[in-house]
Amino acid sequence: MNAALEVVRARPQSVGSRAWAKAGYYVALTKPEISFLIAIATLTGFYLGLPGEQPVFPWLTLLHTLAGTVLVAGGASTLNQYLERRFDAQMRRTRRRPLACGRLQPHEAACLGAVLSITGAAYLMAATNWLASCLAILTSAAYLLLYTPLKRETPFCTLAGAIPGAMPPLIGWAAASGELSIAAWALFATLFLWQLPHFMAIAWMYREDYSRAGYLVLPRGERAGRVMAWQALVPSVLLIPVSIGQIIITGFNVASTVAACLLSGGLLYYSARLAFRRSNADARRLLMASIVYLPLVYFLFAVSEHF
Repeated sequence: MNAALEVVRARPQSVGSRAWAKAGYYVALTKPEISFLIAIATLTGFYLGLPGEQPVFPWLTLLHTLAGTVLVAGGASTLNQYLERRFDAQMRRTRRRPLACGRLQPHEAACLGAVLSITGAAYLMAATNWLASCLAILTSAAYLLLYTPLKRETPFCTLAGAIPGAMPPLIGWAAASGELSIAAWALFATLFLWQLPHFMAIAWMYREDYSRAGYLVLPRGERAGRVMAWQALVPSVLLIPVSIGQIIITGFNVASTVAACLLSGGLLYYSARLAFRRSNADARRLLMASIVYLPLVYFLFAVSEHF
């Protein structure tokens, strides 16, 4: 029986199986779970950015916008893993990534990332407008040239990384209207602030991993807890007036305001638990709360004008 199992394990994969496996590795490089959140933020920006009453909802333009934005996002994620492949291999959290564990060669990732990024930006330019395309290019450049190197230089890299991370609603808004208004920047501010407690939860859970790989997302020693606490708490507090402000801009009503306060208050509660208790369990709770918070509050923004 054991000998038969060894024969099965040793049997080489078929050409089709290898192709499917490699396709899966390519998809993993683009971080589909991150692309999903980016698509939600882009969709919200597009919907709220539509000027006036539309006789027919521009579904085709929306699909073009989402496709182009997800392509650029996937390209940036792929190029990020190409740049950080040696460091990813040193972390338990990332060592199974296709480049870190050697399932793909660096040049394959570099080519895929470049093709996706260029194609996505060109697609946005052709299918929507120049502003959406330029914002997508700026997002990718800031992520790769600013945030990625700063992760090994300063604990405040998260603030720099939150800038490109908050750009998707601006891309959606620009694609819908061709301009950016105060309401668009309010969406940007919401996503900017949300990222800080979200990433602080991850940084705290994997602080030893990050330190082992030479990342300074948190300072070493006793300052780590203080920096984490401030970057989790302060943005969570600010999300309350910012989310209320977005509701007022979109179309004030009591139900939406109460709902925004409850959502932001819940996120603040879990941020405070992590800030004061500083346990991995509380970091996991904050991470889950942040994942639930973002799509719900963006959905609230999108429907508040119809309440």
